[in-house]
Amino acid sequence: MMRYFVFSLILIVFNTAVEGQSKIKKAEESLILPEKSSLSSTLEYTASETHKTSESGGFFTDFVGDVFVQIFAYTVYAAAFESPFEMDNKASRAFLTTAPYYQSKKGHYTYTSDKNTPIFRSVFSGRYISENSRLKGLNLNLNMRFLKRWSAQLNYLQLWENNPNFGYDNLGVYMALAKYHRVRTEKFDAWWGLGASYVDGRVNNLGFTYGLGAELFFAKPLSVEANFNQAFINKETVNTFRGLLNYHLKRYKFIGGYEHLKIGNQKFSNVTLGLGVFF
Repeated sequence: MMRYFVFSLILIVFNTAVEGQSKIKKAEESLILPEKSSLSSTLEYTASETHKTSESGGFFTDFVGDVFVQIFAYTVYAAAFESPFEMDNKASRAFLTTAPYYQSKKGHYTYTSDKNTPIFRSVFSGRYISENSRLKGLNLNLNMRFLKRWSAQLNYLQLWENNPNFGYDNLGVYMALAKYHRVRTEKFDAWWGLGASYVDGRVNNLGFTYGLGAELFFAKPLSVEANFNQAFINKETVNTFRGLLNYHLKRYKFIGGYEHLKIGNQKFSNVTLGLGVFF
């Protein structure tokens, strides 16, 4: 009887310890590689095999291959940037606005140029995020638009978790994106971007990142925004999805919504509130 009691007590303590480990700690550990991969040898092997394969083709094969490559490249360019059929559209020459709904019912872009159409425009926002009473976070974002179609985005995400069993844990994720705004109308804006993300702490690793996003200005002074980013860190990913409702007032926007994070093998579902300013 005593042995059974002791065994049960040990099992309960062990399960409590395992379940009590913080989500941030688990996420951090899942992003750490146990050992370095032999990337250089893999690249050398791939290059060698590609070279051998290319030598085996004849003139006709090379010609057909080049044609298909050019068609594919043209299709990708038209889809990602602009097709010839769109060049005469008003959206192709759309101008930036000072701020969404600023002295108008338009969003990020307008088809007419006036004193409220700057060449360069930025917005800085800060958002508080929370999953529960123990897990909180802060998201700071700077987005700089220029040359009508392009923008650069810097984002900093900091998470804190106060776990009663394992103490205090935190994790920071830094991201930089170069963005191209593919759809530019007075009511709708859509973009894609490429860049890099860095996860600090014991992970201490930099990885490739891509992003997609859109914002719809459906009724003054409101807009709904959705974006997704995915970073490749070691053999895992860091995914971020945001669904936000923005209330615009002159050069400010009040932000509320939902933010879902997947860091390694851990998922975080957060509510978020914040403020942004255009300048």
